[in-house]
Amino acid sequence: MTPEAFIREVIRLAEANVRRGGGPFAALVVRDGEVLAAGTNRVTTDNDPTAHAEIVAIREACRRLGHFQLTGCDLYTSCEPCPMCLGAIYWARPARVFYAATRHDAARAGFDDALIYDELERPGPARRIPFIHVPDRDAWAPFQAWLDHPDRTPY
Repeated sequence: MTPEAFIREVIRLAEANVRRGGGPFAALVVRDGEVLAAGTNRVTTDNDPTAHAEIVAIREACRRLGHFQLTGCDLYTSCEPCPMCLGAIYWARPARVFYAATRHDAARAGFDDALIYDELERPGPARRIPFIHVPDRDAWAPFQAWLDHPDRTPY
């Protein structure tokens, strides 16, 4: 299938998800022309604010692959990923991301993530939800344990 065909499929999945009571978002993880995983937005159906379509698809694809990275895979989404999904995508490391609607289209429908982008520019204590650094002499201990662990898996 072509990128355009996968985009049409992901749009179809997003529309079907709306009819089932979910949000208007869907995603596919594809490798070598084969769909490894599909995800739809399940935020309100699962009462899980992290159940965005991209996250759902990434989790399933990684489970199927038995690995935490999507090397050699492409991610297709019905909409440009939000900041949370963008972070997950970079951690998962797919080869490419294809999307249909833009974040500006999503904002017109009430899914505006501009607040999050703006918040990232503010210092932690000045954010709408304050982020407060609490220094502790043992804060480095988990990292040192990680560095000292002979069988650690880098990512």
